[in-house]
Amino acid sequence: MSDSPKKIIGRLEYIDLPEWDIQEIEAKIDTGAYSSSLHCHQIELLKKNGVDVVRFNLLDPEHPAYNDKLFELPVHDVREVKSSNGLSEKRVFIKTTLSMFNKTYKIELSLADRSEMKYPLLIGRNFITRKFLVDVSKTNLSNKK
Repeated sequence: MSDSPKKIIGRLEYIDLPEWDIQEIEAKIDTGAYSSSLHCHQIELLKKNGVDVVRFNLLDPEHPAYNDKLFELPVHDVREVKSSNGLSEKRVFIKTTLSMFNKTYKIELSLADRSEMKYPLLIGRNFITRKFLVDVSKTNLSNKK
């Protein structure tokens, strides 16, 4: 068990993705989801110098944080994920960092088309466990403003 007390987060939080220079992307905190997921499009698996990499665009052009940048990152894993509609699909996982409460955390994210979802970033219980408690009656407790 950790020595530091767990921070309380709400059902929605604004999150920074510092490695990608993205600030205040709205995330849904979902204790029912095991893994965390990020909305991407044009996801393409490649091999570069014998290493599996994934190339993708983050968010949609209509999103305020969209920057038309093409990302290319090492593939951390590829595995089956059961989506909210109950169907299983293979998803690519990458590792990055996210910031909230002025602290940076490592996170594993699956890349998925979340265009039909209200929030582009879903934070699942694999990340939340041992770090946070969720108060579903609150939102944006980590917001710097």
